[in-house]
Amino acid sequence: MKPLFALSLVCLSAWLGAAEPAVTRIMAVGDSITQGGKTFAAYRIPLAAKLQAAGVRFVFVGSQKTDTPQGPLWHEGYGGKNAEFLATILEARLKANPANVLMLQAGHNHFIEEKPVAGIVAAHREMITTARRLNPKSIFFVAQVIPSGKLPKYSYIPELNLALAALVKELHRPEQPVYLVDLATGFDPAKDTIADLVHPNTAGAEKIAQRWSEALTKALR
Repeated sequence: MKPLFALSLVCLSAWLGAAEPAVTRIMAVGDSITQGGKTFAAYRIPLAAKLQAAGVRFVFVGSQKTDTPQGPLWHEGYGGKNAEFLATILEARLKANPANVLMLQAGHNHFIEEKPVAGIVAAHREMITTARRLNPKSIFFVAQVIPSGKLPKYSYIPELNLALAALVKELHRPEQPVYLVDLATGFDPAKDTIADLVHPNTAGAEKIAQRWSEALTKALR
């Protein structure tokens, strides 16, 4: 088990003998935008700070590591990989590092010519099914992915985001929640990405982190 960056909040109730809330084990699953890189910002770093400030007791888990001044941030982000790849590895990763919250942000690394939307949605369905089988109490946050200025390669993203919204509506259950996280609205590839028009710059990573933080804090706190 490789939990990273455990961030805890000691509250007054602990002084009174009340049990502290359980620590939420969060696995961030995705491509290079989840992983971060040497030339572009990783949203997970500002996200961790936002969750800590909001009083969420959490630990990020995974087999991949980002070193930060606060300690390692574990994750399951893989540069150049797509949702279909992630679906093939998720079971093994969850068995090695169990999580009760999964953040799924995977829609890039295809070409419009592939007509990839159906396959990406099927991979999300498979990941949710796999995690529910391993832990029926899993909570999911599914991202509508950020738009890209790299066109026509990523011109399928608006269609994909509509399809992901429909999938979330289909799979959500009160006892097994699946939440939609809109990362696309307000994200401007011309302003919020580096020169490749795909990967977030510091401002873009901040926008992504804010949307994730709002969704996670509302559901988990």
